[in-house]
Amino acid sequence: MKVTASAPGKAILFGEHAVVYGKPAIAMAVNRKAIVTIQEGTNDHISIKIPKLDVYGAINLENQRINPLKTSTTQDQFIGYSKNSNYLESGINHSNSDKHESLGSHSKSDNLTSTSSPNDMGILQFIRNAIFNCQFQPDHGLDVKVDLEIPIGAGLGSSAAITVATIAALARYLQEDLTTEQIARMAHQVELDVQGAASPLDTTISTQGGFIYFSRKKGAMKIKPALEMPMVVGYTPQPGNTGKLVAGVRKLHDNHPEIIKPILDTIEKIVNQAREAIINGNQEKIGQLMNINQGLLDALGVNTNQLSNLVYQARSAGATGSKLTGAGGGGSIIAYCPGKTQEVLERLEKVENAFQVNISHQGVTWK
Repeated sequence: MKVTASAPGKAILFGEHAVVYGKPAIAMAVNRKAIVTIQEGTNDHISIKIPKLDVYGAINLENQRINPLKTSTTQDQFIGYSKNSNYLESGINHSNSDKHESLGSHSKSDNLTSTSSPNDMGILQFIRNAIFNCQFQPDHGLDVKVDLEIPIGAGLGSSAAITVATIAALARYLQEDLTTEQIARMAHQVELDVQGAASPLDTTISTQGGFIYFSRKKGAMKIKPALEMPMVVGYTPQPGNTGKLVAGVRKLHDNHPEIIKPILDTIEKIVNQAREAIINGNQEKIGQLMNINQGLLDALGVNTNQLSNLVYQARSAGATGSKLTGAGGGGSIIAYCPGKTQEVLERLEKVENAFQVNISHQGVTWK
């Protein structure tokens, strides 16, 4: 039997960094996915193939060690993995980030071979933990193939999408009946075990799809947009260091609370107004709020020349609004460009890597 499951990535539209201080954020599932296919293996181990990244590995069923068989990832395919690559997840729980070695049955340094790349091992660990840290486990060899439409390490929820799709495919293969809520919880635990810090946002949006309004007080709530949300993502080959970026904003906050707190309060107002604009289909307001949010992120010190260039190139090509998405310091920008998608895409492709996305109303699916 062969089972395939897919799960979407995500983009944070509003609220980066302020979310660390209890403010809300808005994210959407994007129609770029991680697709995982599982079938019975020809050997007594778990064989993992990620052809697009040229990453291959085998997992021993007895001791669950990862043996990377071939890794020759190139930067244009695979931006990079770090324990803090997921912005909202690491940022919300930044105070716990030093505890990652002791969390879960497989910590980030557990069972690694000295010759493996941390980038390659990172993605293999998510798959390994998704297979072995669930309430059900295989008792025979499997072939696992991962097809990716999402760049890794670009702040687009790739680790959550891979984890969700792996758990969903394995559950269906083993004829285990799981709800999307159960899949999201299991995937969240995997991200905790591998990264050491995680919020449920990415795994929730990857299982459910659509728009999510997220706050620490109220959790994740779905938003129903009145319109489609055509976006162009531009991403740089250099990911940001989330831990340092969050710490940098914290230092500003502690040194200048009378200045930084009003900025965070303003971002909260932007998020809440953006929620209403999305529900009501107010395209102009969505774009304006994105641009204002970008200016405030710049004031917090998380912008870069590369990101700023992408932001302004997108606007000059016709984007209604554009801003960095995620931690900043590298990674990606998103450009909201109704009616101008092709023009913005072509402009950004002349500068960096870029691709078009829209909202994915579906979360995890099977075939």
